[in-house]
Amino acid sequence: MKLTLDNDAITDDFFSDTRLIGIVAPIKNYQFCWQLNNLLGFNFRLDTEIDKQLRKKNRQYFFSVYQHEENNFLKYYLFHNHCDGEYLLPEFKHLDFLLLMKGDYVDDSGCSHIITTIKSIATVQMVAELTNEKIKNKEHLVF
Repeated sequence: MKLTLDNDAITDDFFSDTRLIGIVAPIKNYQFCWQLNNLLGFNFRLDTEIDKQLRKKNRQYFFSVYQHEENNFLKYYLFHNHCDGEYLLPEFKHLDFLLLMKGDYVDDSGCSHIITTIKSIATVQMVAELTNEKIKNKEHLVF
């Protein structure tokens, strides 16, 4: 008997309680985290245990992930979308960062507040919520 993982089911389950925001901000990830921490009262920290690794063209690419835990249920993950010319989500090459809110439900007003606050950062050029249907490579964000 051969067992196979149902990646679609795993991905659907992972994204069942998430919201994802795409951000264009051509600055260093640690500078962006510092600004988010100051403006939103977050405590983003680099989490090397959940760094995303992709193997393309016989090479490993590492995408840093920062994590902030709001409470026991709600966690925020900030992904850097590019590494040496490769992209974590290639369908969104123009995005520099992906902010994933996972766990506890974030209502529309909470999400809107976060988007508005991020837009107030001088180096931010664009912020938009991404719907699950538009994300082709969701499995790249699953951990």
